[in-house]
Amino acid sequence: MRVTRADIKGVVGIVPTPATHDAASWRASNTIHIGQTVKMIEAVAAAGVDIIMTTGTFGECATLTWEELREFVGCVVDTTRKRCPVFAGVTTLNTRDTITRGRALIDTGADGLFVGRPMWLPLDGQAIVRYYRDVAEALPGIPLVVYDNPAPFKGKISTEVYRQLVAIPEVVASKHTGGPALEQDLQAVGDQIALLPLETDWCEIAKKFPDRTPACWSGNVACAPTPVVALSRAIQKRDWATAERISEQVNWAIKPMMLGDFARFMSYSIQVGHARFRGAGLIDPGPPRPPYTDAPADCIAGGEETGRRWAQLEKEYAAKSREPFPG
Repeated sequence: MRVTRADIKGVVGIVPTPATHDAASWRASNTIHIGQTVKMIEAVAAAGVDIIMTTGTFGECATLTWEELREFVGCVVDTTRKRCPVFAGVTTLNTRDTITRGRALIDTGADGLFVGRPMWLPLDGQAIVRYYRDVAEALPGIPLVVYDNPAPFKGKISTEVYRQLVAIPEVVASKHTGGPALEQDLQAVGDQIALLPLETDWCEIAKKFPDRTPACWSGNVACAPTPVVALSRAIQKRDWATAERISEQVNWAIKPMMLGDFARFMSYSIQVGHARFRGAGLIDPGPPRPPYTDAPADCIAGGEETGRRWAQLEKEYAAKSREPFPG
């Protein structure tokens, strides 16, 4: 059954791509750690994450070979066993490769695609719209999640472009980075596209627009899925007191890795991601792949501390999930 805009609810969890221990070397030929991938997807699905997305930035779409990407997505699909939809990340440097990979990953069993735009040169608004129209035309009926991240894609998708993207029925959602434009973009897309805020911003925006923000995206579900799912349930019930408390904890957890400098964090986000997942201990992420292998010591330390904070929250909320229901 095709995933529609109405199906985008709860937590859209973006997962890393666990690596073998030799993955930092250019000599490594296959760096997908299947055992850790299975462990990760089982934990995320069992915790109640509603949708899984793969191979974004810290999922290392940029560093995987095509064979590795296909193997990883296949493992995620097989492990999920249809418990929740899987959107496979297929960003490449050109339209035709993105389409080719998208077709193959849908054939592998993915339910939809997580699609960033080519980034060698920035695309203006007209080019962005044409790009997504081309992908949708080549893959009719395949649900697409737009990847709107100003750092890697050399600019944010404008509100005007969002108004045009609603005319593409395949576009069901967009991973949004938040900020002042989020409210304008929500108004522009109406009920046609699910704009996904960060889990850290979700409570605040959901209180203003509860019917238009039924889902968030989280890049931390492989650290601690249970508190993010708890946040989702509180927001869905409009239990704002509980949602605000969990949101404060979530923002506390991510603070160390941000280093007080978002641009610097983004420069090392892959390496910081590996440190974060390692610190959380839910999985062994292995080393990052070349060329994004090294980072300043304070960046790594910030990632590891964030992971430890997530581990603390996971322990707290996992214990709460085992408590008997009152009455």
